[in-house]
Amino acid sequence: MSGHHDGQELVRRLARQRLVAATAVIAVATVNYRGATRTARLTRLVVTLVLVVLAVVVVACLGGGQADLGRLTPLLGEHGRHGILQSAGLLFFAFAGYARIATMGEEVRDPGRTIPRAIQWALAGAVLAGAVAVYLAIAVRPCGGGVGV
Repeated sequence: MSGHHDGQELVRRLARQRLVAATAVIAVATVNYRGATRTARLTRLVVTLVLVVLAVVVVACLGGGQADLGRLTPLLGEHGRHGILQSAGLLFFAFAGYARIATMGEEVRDPGRTIPRAIQWALAGAVLAGAVAVYLAIAVRPCGGGVGV
């Protein structure tokens, strides 16, 4: 009987998630329709919120008193650091807007100089912010540790 209730709860949760996702898509499409200036403002707001959340994670990790940099040793081994940096780079290209920067050529002055610099700075910032947050989160809680470990 509990399996039936669990299934109903799952369906309700998925319906709420789809509603939130559809609302977000409509809101972003509406802002995008209203022009590049408003889209850029929204993008700045979203990036600011993400950076604030990452800063909170960093402060919580450092201020929690449970960080142990010895937990990072497996990550800094033969392939760990390289793999993490590769992953951060892939995440940037997949989610952080490489294509968005590259398509802004008509909207910036001196695109031949500005766009490559923007891509380099955005990639460096995404990798740095992600790496700091991940390293500190792992220093606080080891990889593979279950709940309560």
